[in-house]
Amino acid sequence: MLESKSRQVQEYVGSLQFDRRLYRQDIAGSLAHARMLGRQGIIAETDVNEIVAGLNTIAGEISSGSFIFKPEDEDIHMAIEGRLFELIGDTAGRLHTGRSRNDQVALDIRLYLKDEIAQIQQELRALRTSLVGLAERNADTVIAGYTHLQQAQPVLFAHHMLAYFEMFGRDRARLDDCLRRVDIMPLGAGALAGVTYPIDREYVAQELGFSKITANSMDAVSDRDFIAEFNAFAAILMTHVSRMCEELVLWSSTEFGFISIGEGFTTGSSIMPQKRNPDLAELARGKVGRVYGDLMAILTTMKGLPLSYNRDLQEDKVHVFDAVDAVKQTISICASMLDSITVNAARAREAIKDYVLATDLADYLVYKGMPFRTAHGVAARVSTDAAARGRRLLDYTVEELKEYSELFQEDVKAVTIESSLDARDVHGGTAPARVNAALAAARSQVEGES
Repeated sequence: MLESKSRQVQEYVGSLQFDRRLYRQDIAGSLAHARMLGRQGIIAETDVNEIVAGLNTIAGEISSGSFIFKPEDEDIHMAIEGRLFELIGDTAGRLHTGRSRNDQVALDIRLYLKDEIAQIQQELRALRTSLVGLAERNADTVIAGYTHLQQAQPVLFAHHMLAYFEMFGRDRARLDDCLRRVDIMPLGAGALAGVTYPIDREYVAQELGFSKITANSMDAVSDRDFIAEFNAFAAILMTHVSRMCEELVLWSSTEFGFISIGEGFTTGSSIMPQKRNPDLAELARGKVGRVYGDLMAILTTMKGLPLSYNRDLQEDKVHVFDAVDAVKQTISICASMLDSITVNAARAREAIKDYVLATDLADYLVYKGMPFRTAHGVAARVSTDAAARGRRLLDYTVEELKEYSELFQEDVKAVTIESSLDARDVHGGTAPARVNAALAAARSQVEGES
């Protein structure tokens, strides 16, 4: 019974099943630490050479799949350390000089996030490039812009896509900003109070590519703000993904029919042979919930912890790993899905109801001298009457429009979808010239990103 209980506890406290992905970072940190110990004369160079050779052997074994993880290994750190003892004997015990598991773990997760952020930055660049490409291929396509999911005003399809380009650009900026707080080296904090050996923290930071070192040892081992910040970035990014995918789902429906998503990103029905379901877009939309959960989980874990390190923090990795995986997979899939989309420009144009020009009628009256609020009321009455009679605004004669205001003249017939677009000739507007300039700027931006 006691043996059974011991196994149960061992399984409960263990994290090897999920933190083994940190092996590269753990070995990199140990290599830098060992070299620093030798450089500072804390351990002999012969010991450093044995440790370095042993760690490199272990790295090769894990990457090749030949490494044997043992049931008694509580986490990746113990697994590597145990194997190092097997390879080089008691010399392995010198590696942990001047460090604690607490600052070692903090180092590994920061190194991991730095690596993953670099990859996510590239995936975001690819996603934004795909958005620009889709917009460029359909630069002249006109669709209805919506508010409250009701047709509002005509816009260029490219203008609509560039709205998402801006959203994901803010996400990229948030990620860049987050990286600054991830990029801080905690090793040397020890368990919580620092260490008694003459270590060189700056050397280790330089070896591992960190821009600075932590300023307070207690904060260094207990800080997980950078994970919460990353997960907040991930949650906002996935919100934008979800909004975009929601529109792709709507636009690809029979009722809208504005786009077709490539067959590689849709699936058939198990019972209805005519169906092509936008499953990838729906799954991307659905994964947002788990990323929100990852953010709430790390915040909840952190909220009641006294300084400094507490074992609760072992749970941090589950939530950052899950968020990283969801973000990387989703934005990669979405980039490819955007590349597969065909836009039905004729259907999108046909779907535009001409009452989207009501604001332009009001603006026409304003230019004739009528106060905007009065003009708004006139245009509203015209639109309401047209809807009640089942008529199009553009079918009204000038004489009929004069019944609403004597300011309507023959030149009101110049109010069209095209004139509506052209009239929005302000920075950030949907006028074709402005959108073309925005497209060129967006293309230049993504091509200039590293």
